[in-house]
Amino acid sequence: MADAPQEYEAERKCLVCDWTGIVTEPVDTPEIGMPCPACRAPTERIAFRRGRHHQPNPHGAALARLGASKGGHARASALSPQRRREIARAAAQARWKRR
Repeated sequence: MADAPQEYEAERKCLVCDWTGIVTEPVDTPEIGMPCPACRAPTERIAFRRGRHHQPNPHGAALARLGASKGGHARASALSPQRRREIARAAAQARWKRR
């Protein structure tokens, strides 16, 4: 059986300012603790998720990267310049809409 993880990723929110972020912290960190990087006030843990229990297979990861590097170029060459422009415009609008 795998050892229990010693750390996990936690989403924290500052109790004073509007800061929120994801930090890696030890398992025994209290729910309210860790100072906010912006104002140094205490933060509250909103959610957390456990880390990976196993390492990915390096051979499988290399094969995935190899296929991924070919896929983008093949798709780009199959699209017309007008369609690529439409996709880029939609992506830019989506990025600006979030702000």
